[in-house]
Formats: sequence, structure tokens, C-alpha cells
Amino acid sequence: MIAENMVQLGQCKQIIREIAAYAGERRAVVGADNVFDFSIGNPSLPAPPRVNATIRRLLDEMDSVALHGYTAAVGDNRARAAVAARESERAGHAIPPDCVYMTCGAAASLTIAMKAIACPGDRMLVLAPFFPEYKVFVENAGAELGVVPPADLSMQPDLGALEAAIDERVKAVIINSPNNPSGAILTEQTLTAVGDILRAAREKYGHEIFIISDEPYRELVYDGKTVPFVPNFYDDTLICYSYSKSLSLPGERIGYVLVPPSVRDHDRVFAAVYGAGRSQGYVCAPSLMQYVVAECSQERPDVAGYDGNRRLLYTALTEMGFECVRPDGAFYLFVKAPGGSAAAFCERAKKYELMFVPADSFGVEGYVRIAYCTTEAMIRRSLPAFQKLADECFGRA
Repeated sequence: MIAENMVQLGQCKQIIREIAAYAGERRAVVGADNVFDFSIGNPSLPAPPRVNATIRRLLDEMDSVALHGYTAAVGDNRARAAVAARESERAGHAIPPDCVYMTCGAAASLTIAMKAIACPGDRMLVLAPFFPEYKVFVENAGAELGVVPPADLSMQPDLGALEAAIDERVKAVIINSPNNPSGAILTEQTLTAVGDILRAAREKYGHEIFIISDEPYRELVYDGKTVPFVPNFYDDTLICYSYSKSLSLPGERIGYVLVPPSVRDHDRVFAAVYGAGRSQGYVCAPSLMQYVVAECSQERPDVAGYDGNRRLLYTALTEMGFECVRPDGAFYLFVKAPGGSAAAFCERAKKYELMFVPADSFGVEGYVRIAYCTTEAMIRRSLPAFQKLADECFGRA
């Protein structure tokens, strides 16, 4: 016998990858320039020049055995110090390096954080819309997922629904800001209200309730927006981060879990994070990338390209009649499906070689996710196809 739930998970189709594969098939048939693939959130900006220069220098100058050898299980001290300095700037107060656990990217950070705090019978709430893999991660930690809907097109959470969803079994609330798939940023007003709700629940039920803040997109923001430091609004917050987007390094799998000093019973919580990493085999994140982080943690992406794509696509689609969430961050456009069915809308779009993702599995039905982390040239080529799609959807054909 083998684990049947793992068999089912392995056989379950991942809709994003499936659509990307279909786009590849269509490129082979009609030509790459005639397929408009908005499926995968893969950064299209190059890594900052200093990142590549640092990698080359480390390869040339550092002893090979040391360069490719194990670091400490929790991470290289220089990398942890660089992360702590960066987070201290955001927090407005000092955060020591021993609050940082280096990981193999955001997925490892999230699974470690969830495993560290989940006990049998616990529930974790997620604010919709949300990245579908959260459900996999939560259930792998032995907990149950509950979904809190958004209040409106702003994609801020329905606070009444959040309060109603919290019972004695809730151990954590998972947030993602800027959000995949909507691009929404949780406001300070929202975070204040969420903190008040969780403090009241913590007092009522007599146990800790954590926020797990998933933040891989926090440097990808526009129009002067900023992403608040969540522990300043709620003390029991674990931050999960990845450099996949900020340094355009998705394939290198480097990130961290931050257990801020504000977390109550900090040392035991950090020990649980360490133990969760150990129990899942996530010890010693990629050494070379840790050394890169140590020198490049303060680098920032030039988001002008993403911002230009955002403005171009949002303006064009709203002028065509589509209802869209205006994204303040990340690199996704969340579009309401005319007619209400996201799956039917995506199938209709394929007639015009437009590929995007139905978002029903993201916890909000009737929307699609369009990833604009692509070239401006492709977006401009796609606009006539979007116009044909709009004309058909709105009866103008």
C-alpha cells in the first residue's frame, strides 16, 4: 500500500500548468507570435545586474568546497543578518538575525510555518482570493482550510465573515499582500481591523492565533503604494518570503521564515519552525543563493516594465467593457468573466489564442487571472484578440 491521498494529489491536474502546456502546443501549430499566453506568473524581468555579477564573483573567488558546502541548518549567518537588517528597516525597529530561518523558497516557508503551529483538529483560514496550493499546504500540515470571502471588488476581506469564521479550532489566518491573483494590497485599515478581531478571539478562546503573511510580491507595487509590516498590526505574525519575484530568481528557490520578536513565546515558536523544517527535510537552503542574498538582499526590481504592462492591459480591457480589479501590486489582472462562468470564458478565449486561468480554485468564482509578466509587445499583439473576445461576449460581434 502507498498513500492514496498522495496518489490523488499527484494525479490531480494543475490548471495553471495545463493551460501553459496547451499554449505550448498551440505555438507549435500557429506560431509563437500568434499565441497570447497569460497563464503563468513567471517573472519576465531579468535579475538585477548585481545579482548576476555577485554569482560570477562568488564562483571565481570563493573556495569551491566552501561555496557548495552545507551552511548551518537555519541558514548562513551573513544571509540571516542581511535579511534581519532589511526587515528592521521595514519594521522601524531592530530585528535580530536569530529571528530568521532560511528556506528553499516561499513554498518551503509556508509549509514550514504551517507545520510549526498546526495541531490535530486545527483550522486555518485564508482570505480569498488565494493561491490554490495553500489548501495543499494546510492539509499537509494536518489542518483544515476555511475560506473568508472578499467584501467587494476592492478584494479587501469581508471582516464580518472573518469574525464569524473564527472558532476555538482556528489556529491561523493566511494572508497574501500584494495578492495573487488580484494584485490587491491589504490596507492599514484592514490590517488594524483584522488584528482587533484576532486579539478578541485569542482572548475569548485562550490560545494563540497566528497570522501567516505570504509576501513574495511585496516589492512589486505601483503608484507609490507600500506594503505594511504586518507584525506592527498584530504581534503573533510569521512572515514567509521568497526572492523569486523581487530578484527574479524563481528557479533558485531561496526565501525565509521570519519569526519577529513580537511573537509571544518567541523562542519556542522559532524552535517549532526549526523543527518543522527538519521534519520535512528543509534544512540548509541552497548555499550559493544564501551568499547572494547576503550581498543583494537590498536590491530592488525595476517594476517600470510591469507597471507599463499593467496600465496598458487594465486600460484596454476596461475600455472594452470588461470589469477588472485595479491591481496595486504583483503582476496579475483579475477580470470578471462575462456570463459568470470562468471556465466557459476561458474556453471561449482559446478561440482567439488567448490563454488565462479560471480562478474558481482561487476561492472566488466567476473571475479569471491574467498574468501580465510578459512582454509589452505580446500584450499589444493580443489586444485585437481581446477586442474580438469582448465583442463576442457583449453581443457586439
